Amino acid sequence: MNDDLKSWLEMLRSPDVNDRLVAVKTLQHLGDEETIDALIIALKDENIAVQKIAISALWEIADPVAIPALIECLTSADSDIRAEAASALNELVTPDELLLLLDKLQINNVNIQLNILVLLRKIHDIQSLPDILPFLESKNSELREAAITTLRYINQIEKCPQALDLIFDQEPIVRRATALTLGHLQDTQVITILAQALTNDSDWQVRRNAAKSLAIHENQQATSALEIALGDEHWQVRKSAAQALQKIPDIQVIPKLIQALTDEYADVRKEAAIALGNLAHPDVINPLQQALDDPDKEVSIQAQRAIQKIKTDRIVSREQ
Repeated sequence: MNDDLKSWLEMLRSPDVNDRLVAVKTLQHLGDEETIDALIIALKDENIAVQKIAISALWEIADPVAIPALIECLTSADSDIRAEAASALNELVTPDELLLLLDKLQINNVNIQLNILVLLRKIHDIQSLPDILPFLESKNSELREAAITTLRYINQIEKCPQALDLIFDQEPIVRRATALTLGHLQDTQVITILAQALTNDSDWQVRRNAAKSLAIHENQQATSALEIALGDEHWQVRKSAAQALQKIPDIQVIPKLIQALTDEYADVRKEAAIALGNLAHPDVINPLQQALDDPDKEVSIQAQRAIQKIKTDRIVSREQ
């Protein structure tokens, strides 16, 4: 360490917080790899402002050598420090740090565990699965929610029986995350479970997320539940159900989709028009023509496109 850096390091040890702030700001301005050791020392300063500047400086230098020290900041009692450190780590961590992250995940500290679970989403490595699974049964609902969300980002996971029961969790935030994660799993029970959540869950966001996941699966078994969801009390659920039915065309839902063309929300009417167009059935042309006069321009545009699509499909079908 050169003499200038030594002098700034000495200032970091000053009892005067103003001296320490000047020192850490100067080190940040220098932005040199040689300042990393001094900045890591500043991470343990008693003053929050000094710590935050040190985190920002290490973030800017972007040297992985600082990652272990930044991970320790995730245990801070100050939420701003944890958030700043987490943001820095989200950009700095790579698959090379997987084992380090998994090791830190074992620390009995909710803040660090929550943030590590989030960081694992960036790495996508299935090796982390055995370490994530125990958190699905955590007594802490935030940890359960973080774990089930992280599963969504892990490559090569097709089945996870431990995840299925969380769709019945007592906490809505956990059920919401689970409903989205089940869209990426292939367990034989997934469609049935999502259909139950769509029609029975008391939380509208769970129901909406279930519809979104059923759209991903594109499974005909979900048609009846989606048809029921077109009459849901919440418009976002009705909208998501209509979007899912665009991918699962079934003439049994024609009456409910036609009814949805008169929904009070334009977003629902628009998605219903698209779904009717995908059915390519002559019986839906008249209702779609009425939708051409919809007060919402986007609805009328989609109705016109749906009519044109049906007519084109019929011409192609006759030619074949």
